[in-house]
Amino acid sequence: MKKIGEIPKIDRPREKLINRGVESLTDHELIAVLLGSGSKKRDVMSVAGEILKVIDLGKEQPDIDEMQKIEGVGPVKAAILAAALEFARRRIKPAGTKISVPSDVVPLINHLSDRKQEHFICISLNGANEVISNRIVSIGLVNRTQVHPREVFADPITDRASSVIVAHNHPSGELSPSVDDIEITNLLKNSGEILGISLLDHIIFSHKGYYSFMDNNEL
Repeated sequence: MKKIGEIPKIDRPREKLINRGVESLTDHELIAVLLGSGSKKRDVMSVAGEILKVIDLGKEQPDIDEMQKIEGVGPVKAAILAAALEFARRRIKPAGTKISVPSDVVPLINHLSDRKQEHFICISLNGANEVISNRIVSIGLVNRTQVHPREVFADPITDRASSVIVAHNHPSGELSPSVDDIEITNLLKNSGEILGISLLDHIIFSHKGYYSFMDNNEL
C-alpha cells in the first residue's frame, strides 16, 4: 500500500475527488478524505485501510470503540466517521429496494468489488422481494468453514425474511464459480428449504462484472 506522499498529487484522494468527482474514489480513499490526516506514526492511507476492515465487519453500524483501537484514530476521528456513515445510511437506504432481476443487486454490493479478500454477503428480502437488510457475513476464503448456514441464515431468521440472495466477490476478477462456490450454493439452498427461507440467487462479482447462478439455471 502506497503512503500518501508516494502518490502523485493529482491522484491523492482529496485532489482526485475535486478533479474527477466523488464517484471516482474507492471506499479506502473516501475514508482517507474523511480522516484528513494520519498520525505521527501512521500514514493516513494505512489508517484508512484498517478502518475499512472494521467498518466491513460492523454490519449496520460502525463500531466506534473498535475504530479507536486503531493507532491514529481518536474519539474525534471516530465520531466524524460514525456521523458520516450514519448520515449516508439515513439518506441512501437499501431497505425497500425492489429486486426483480440479478442486476438490481449489483448497486448494493459493487463497492466491494475492489476488495483484496473475498467478502460474502447476504441480502434479506421480504415476500415482495424488497430488501430488508444487506450484511457482510464473512471475510476470507469462501468455503464450508467460513460460510456456514447458521451464520448466513441467523440474521434473515431475525428479519423474518421470506428469501435471501447471497453474493461474494472474486478478487482475481474471474467470474466463473469454483467447486467450493457450487457446493456452498447447494448447501445454502437445501438449508434454506428446511428453514422456509428461499435462496433466490448467488451472485459472484468483480470489477469485470457479475455471474448469476439463477441466470445460468444453476439454482
